[in-house]
Amino acid sequence: MSLTRRLPFLRWSFLRLAWGARHITTTGQIGDGREAAAADFVETRARPGDIDDVIATIDRFAYEHSYLINVGDEKGLLLDAAVRRAAPSTALELGTYCGYGALRIVRAAPRARVFSVELSPANAEVARRIWAHAGVADRVTCVVGTIGDGGTTLDRLGFSPGQLDLLFLDHDKDAYLTDLRAILDRGWLRRGAVVVADNVGIPGAPRYRAYMTEHQGTLWRTVEHKTHAEYQTLLPDLVLESDYLGDRPSPRSGPA
Repeated sequence: MSLTRRLPFLRWSFLRLAWGARHITTTGQIGDGREAAAADFVETRARPGDIDDVIATIDRFAYEHSYLINVGDEKGLLLDAAVRRAAPSTALELGTYCGYGALRIVRAAPRARVFSVELSPANAEVARRIWAHAGVADRVTCVVGTIGDGGTTLDRLGFSPGQLDLLFLDHDKDAYLTDLRAILDRGWLRRGAVVVADNVGIPGAPRYRAYMTEHQGTLWRTVEHKTHAEYQTLLPDLVLESDYLGDRPSPRSGPA
């Protein structure tokens, strides 16, 4: 592995990411056009209809051109394994970004229908371009909005009780716990559903982690995977994989 691949955070691309991070919670983008550039790169470099090549091409763009804040190749393997174990018919992702996570979900679960919630309309368009190029646009629906908007996005999603087999959290880390609770309040997770949470180590989701720790063995059964932040090997990260054990105790207990 080359030094560039091992230490991408030393590249100018990563420094631009750090500078643009203040925009992410409000715009969902870094602010330098890298997301649209990733879609252009996929459309010109990846084989149409080849989901494996599209995923590999996004990874190549993130390593060789501009760092991306999707789950990435290393942690993506953990997501793949969780998806295969859940074998979902219906999956929900919070945080579409450029559509990479949804690609990995539909690849690992060929019969799944995936819904992805994204704050940024621009990111949603990037993701739709990439999904179309990969040939999976008929299996993934992007809903522009946020779970914390007072119920509007939840109402648009409109799942039935127990319909969700898989939930992937990869959006605003401060919203992980509140958004999970909103979904629990709707009763959408079936007993045995799998919830995967990225970036619990960096930038961190301490309230979510504390909640899962408190309810270990009662409401949830959680495994913490020690891994690295996306597209580098020095910054440690955590991915939490949690099995939903049912509706006991009340999801409103635990840290606020």
